[in-house]
Amino acid sequence: MPLQPLPQFDDAAGRIADARLDRSALALLPDAIRPPDEATAYAVQTRVHQRLSRGRYGRRIGWKIGCTTPVMQTYLGIPNPCGAGLFEGTTHISGATISAADFRQVGIECEIAVRLGRDLDPTGAPFRAEDMAGAVDSVMAAIELVDDRYADWRKTDTPTLIADDFFAAGSVLGAPLTLADAPDLAEVVGVTRINGQEVGRGRGADVLGHPFAALAWLANSLAARGDRLRAGEIVLTGSLVETRWLKPGDKVEISITGLGEVTLTVSE
Repeated sequence: MPLQPLPQFDDAAGRIADARLDRSALALLPDAIRPPDEATAYAVQTRVHQRLSRGRYGRRIGWKIGCTTPVMQTYLGIPNPCGAGLFEGTTHISGATISAADFRQVGIECEIAVRLGRDLDPTGAPFRAEDMAGAVDSVMAAIELVDDRYADWRKTDTPTLIADDFFAAGSVLGAPLTLADAPDLAEVVGVTRINGQEVGRGRGADVLGHPFAALAWLANSLAARGDRLRAGEIVLTGSLVETRWLKPGDKVEISITGLGEVTLTVSE
């Protein structure tokens, strides 16, 4: 059964959601309301999602998985994957222009995204990477939008980061391909370019050996909380390239072999 937050952790969810909605820096939470572990953090995260969905974020339409590659685990100093929500109001298609003013400090990550074709019932857990192909409807290149919305993220504890969706701020999606039309996702190479300059590259195998291993991790994590991946949900499986921070005027392109390109422009 999902862990239910105590009243003090509902207070934590309120503070986190209010900071997101107000675009104010999230300071360290007081000890009395700070989630003490990852299990409590995910329960708080659920409450945060409920609050966000009442406003401009809209309904949750999927998930992102963070810290699935060595480059991101090293960058953030966290050795295990973490899950976060994706919302309809912050999902865009390739060619989008976003405003820097909508973020505290916008950044991007290079991702392989999937759309689920069927529910993954918790009774099927534990799920394996090889179980995932039958649940995936389509795959696409994607940009994850992230936001450094913390007073000091390096001093922010991992449970608080998880409760606040772990930098997640949206996505830009490329054209979907069926698995039959897609290459082996472990073999693809992703490249991030900003203003025409390459700033990073990585391989699909960097994501826990295969992006479907990350997807299985998420399915198992949700099952342990009494939840599930659902048909139609979009999942970003983890960044192939270290986070890159942007400024107004930047033009971004990520390309993934066999999956295509996704572009984004940042305005004032």
